[in-house]
Amino acid sequence: MVSSVSDRPPVIGLTTYLERATQGVWDVRAAFLPQQYFDSVTASGGVAVLLPPQHATDPEMVDAAASAVLDGIDGLILTGGMDVQPELYGAERDPRTDPARPDRDAWELALYRGAEARRLPVLAICRGLQLVNVARGGTLHQHLPEALGTERYRVGGGVFATNTVEVAMDSRLAGMLGAGPFAVHSYHHQGVDRLGDGLVPVAAADDGLVQAFESGPGESYLIGVQWHPEENIEDRRLFAGLVGEAERYAAARTGVHA
Repeated sequence: MVSSVSDRPPVIGLTTYLERATQGVWDVRAAFLPQQYFDSVTASGGVAVLLPPQHATDPEMVDAAASAVLDGIDGLILTGGMDVQPELYGAERDPRTDPARPDRDAWELALYRGAEARRLPVLAICRGLQLVNVARGGTLHQHLPEALGTERYRVGGGVFATNTVEVAMDSRLAGMLGAGPFAVHSYHHQGVDRLGDGLVPVAAADDGLVQAFESGPGESYLIGVQWHPEENIEDRRLFAGLVGEAERYAAARTGVHA
C-alpha cells in the first residue's frame, strides 16, 4: 500500500472495451473491463476510474474529452484488448487481424498523447504497449505465428500462456521486478516489429521479441509490457510502481510535499 502525501490517494484511469454485452434481458454495447485490472490498482493504494471510448466520430471532441479526463487523474493504464488498426502504422491489413476498433484507437491515442504532454505516468499493458509503439512511430507484427513460427504467446480458449522473458539490468523495470528471467502470462498474437522512437527495450523473449519497453532518460514515466500482469494476483509490483509515480505526480501538481 502506497501512503498518501495529500488528502486523497492517487486516481488512476484505465481504458476499457466498448463491446456488445448481455445482462439479463439486455443486449447492448457497453463499457467493461476485467475486474483484475482495477483490483490491481486498488490493492496498490490507488483509486481506479474507468475510461470508455468517447466521441468516436468527432476528433476535436475526442481530444477535448481526453484533455478533461487527464486533468482529473494522476496516472493512466492503457489496457489489453483487440488489435490496433494496421492502417495507423501504414501496413496492409492481415486477414487474421481483429476487426477495426477506430473508436478505441482514437480515444487511447488522444489519452496517451495528452498524458505524454503532461508528463503523466503511464503503464501500457499488451494492446496498450502496441498502441504506444504505434503512437511513437513504430510498427507491429500482425500475426506472430507467421512472423516467428510459434503459437507460444496465445494458446487460445481464454487460457493464458506462461512464457519467460529476460529483464535487462539497470532498467527501471529491473528495479521493480529484478533483472534476469521472469515468468509472465501471455495472450497476444501481435507484437513489436520496429520499435517506436525513444522507446528503450528492457525485456525480451528468447526469440528476440520485445516484451517490455520504457521511456528514456529525462522523459516522463512510461512502462509498457506485452504480458498481462493483472493476471498474477500475487505480484502487484508494476501497479504499485505506477501508483507510486502517480502519487508523486499528484503531489507535484498540487504543491504538496512528503
